Amino acid sequence: MSEGFRQAGFHPVFAVESDPDAAETYRRNFGYHLVCSPIEKLPLSMLPTAEVIIGGPPCQGFSQLGKHLDDDPRNQLWHYFLQAVAVVRPLIFVMENVPQILNSAEYEAIKQEAGQLGYSIAGDILNAADFGVSQRRKRAIIIGSRIGEPIFPTPTYAEQPTGGLLPWRTVRQAIGDLPLQPTSENLHIGRNPTATSRLRYQQVPEGGNRFDLQRKRPDLTPGCWIRKQSGGTDLFGRLWWDKPAFTIRTEFFKPEKGRYLHPQADRPITHREAARLQTFPDDFIFSGSKIEIAKQIGNAVPCLFARAIAASVRSAIEAYQTVQVISEQRFLPVAIPR
Repeated sequence: MSEGFRQAGFHPVFAVESDPDAAETYRRNFGYHLVCSPIEKLPLSMLPTAEVIIGGPPCQGFSQLGKHLDDDPRNQLWHYFLQAVAVVRPLIFVMENVPQILNSAEYEAIKQEAGQLGYSIAGDILNAADFGVSQRRKRAIIIGSRIGEPIFPTPTYAEQPTGGLLPWRTVRQAIGDLPLQPTSENLHIGRNPTATSRLRYQQVPEGGNRFDLQRKRPDLTPGCWIRKQSGGTDLFGRLWWDKPAFTIRTEFFKPEKGRYLHPQADRPITHREAARLQTFPDDFIFSGSKIEIAKQIGNAVPCLFARAIAASVRSAIEAYQTVQVISEQRFLPVAIPR
């Protein structure tokens, strides 16, 4: 979320990240105020003052892919997030997670604990496509505020736009200017698929999926797919040029994991294309191996999505500060000449 908040005018002063490669990526883009440590081991005395705290405690235990692992210890990392909130006392905090968290016992506990700290708290499921991202990506956004009721950003885009809304941005708008052939420059790097993989890719039309492969070339189709005729329609799927992408996850370079085939070229999307679909600027610097960079891209909150959240947060803070200034002016002592 940090890039989106920076774009909205916020200045980061401290960060904590447990993954060394993600930590180096942060440092190269935002500065060296980051501590590489598990949040549960972070000394709270290190925390500076700040108006806002943002974060996304790991969510694998809540996600559909994680099969709702209720006893996953990662489900409890929000405790440490709120410990930081208790020490710093920001005006607002923002927590991002998978939609499933809003139906969990942990969310009820978060609301209770944040309420005891003096925060009004609300959660909502927002779609990144509604905020200018060329990707359908639904995330739970939890906002805590001690300066009034939490305010969520208002969508500016829609699938069927009315009332001044803009149409959802498309894959073409995000990556259409990039070369069809990967160049290896600026993360526009591709895999080296086998001849069999290339033949499989060629069977899937724009917007198609593994069922097109099964229908056209059952001899090229993995046996497990043939035996299971039901299931998700995104596996081995090809993107549409003129629609948003579906959720970009950490293994976007593997077509068997989702709808990650390029709309036109017979290959999975590249790291640069995935970063574009996550609305990272081209000059954003990533550190680590190709696999580690893919994790960073897939785990990120799309930058334009985060910027919309940040703009809403900033408006709330500025409105509060304006009221505070007016209130102080009303009660300034006035010296009356005798």
